[in-house]
Amino acid sequence: MLLAGYASGIFPMANSRDDPEIFWVRPEMRGIIPLNGFHVSKSLERTIRKSHADVRLNSCFADVVSHCANRPETWINQRIYDLYIELHKMGYAHSVEVFDQDGALWGGIYGVALGSAFFGESMFSRKTDGSKIALTYLVARLKAGGFSLFDTQFVTEHLCRLGAVEIPRADYDILLSKAVAETADINALGQHFSSYSVIQASTQTS
Repeated sequence: MLLAGYASGIFPMANSRDDPEIFWVRPEMRGIIPLNGFHVSKSLERTIRKSHADVRLNSCFADVVSHCANRPETWINQRIYDLYIELHKMGYAHSVEVFDQDGALWGGIYGVALGSAFFGESMFSRKTDGSKIALTYLVARLKAGGFSLFDTQFVTEHLCRLGAVEIPRADYDILLSKAVAETADINALGQHFSSYSVIQASTQTS
């Protein structure tokens, strides 16, 4: 049911961590990051090059979701947490994790891949720029893997600075219909690639 919801343009949320119920959301204006419009600032580029971060795919998915939910206000309740763990086990939900030089989890992002669409769910930082680094690596993976749609659901000031835009529901539905009928591979870049190749891949236009 959850995968069918994504394919039809809706996604689940809860009112709070303690609310056992979930509801479906379908915004009139949808947030996306055009994969050819992702913007890496000079300061973020310097951080990525100098941080020597260890960035991994799907090495601790449950931890990433837990960190995303560990906020005073969150839409991730226990039922949503359990559902995404199941989607991860089925191969549909993925996380990108950023570890610092001491091996501590710095930041991360997770979401759902369906066809050539990736539905970003949430991201977190435990240190400055952790989520931005994770997002940059994710965009590089999506572009290398042949994805055509990166859905962010809503836009924030933070995401707008990185290239996110809002589009009407009707336009989003056209992009979504095409994307779910295609195939893509989030593993296209493998597990290890350089910061230079990530910046090149995430910012180049086709």
